[in-house]
Amino acid sequence: MVMSRMLKLSVIILSLVVLLVGCGGQKTLVGKPAPDFQFGGPDEQPVSLSDFQGSPVLLNFWATWCGPCVHEMPYLQQVWDEWQARGLVLLAINIMESSSAVQSFMQSQGLSFPVLLDGDGAIAAKYGIEGIPTTFFIDGEGIIQQVQVGAFPNAAAIENSLLKLTGMPSD
Repeated sequence: MVMSRMLKLSVIILSLVVLLVGCGGQKTLVGKPAPDFQFGGPDEQPVSLSDFQGSPVLLNFWATWCGPCVHEMPYLQQVWDEWQARGLVLLAINIMESSSAVQSFMQSQGLSFPVLLDGDGAIAAKYGIEGIPTTFFIDGEGIIQQVQVGAFPNAAAIENSLLKLTGMPSD
């Protein structure tokens, strides 16, 4: 029992250290092409990030056990609902959790945006993810324009970044 609590405390402390100290790696990707990756689409046909060339992409790395990730999910849903018709591609990449756990979470939270499963952490590794949530704003040319490490405080903060990325006027 004491060992279990100590282990949990150690994991929490390590996570906080990574979040507070080691989150600079993603920033070096700003201004560079987004690393491409491939995943199985709904019809099991492979889909690549590069298939979305020409559209703005919001790429969000998260997990169901991450409190800040859970906190920002309703904001991502709100942005998805409002920006999908404008051509926004939102890809929420869950890191190393089971399909059943992610599906259950999405249903319980009433979330409908696309989620990809990064079961082995390979996509997260390509992006140098050191802390979650981490969100990448990728322009229509496939260039990373902004990286947000940590949760968004509201939907407006996400939309402000999208307005800069797309140059679209707000509604």
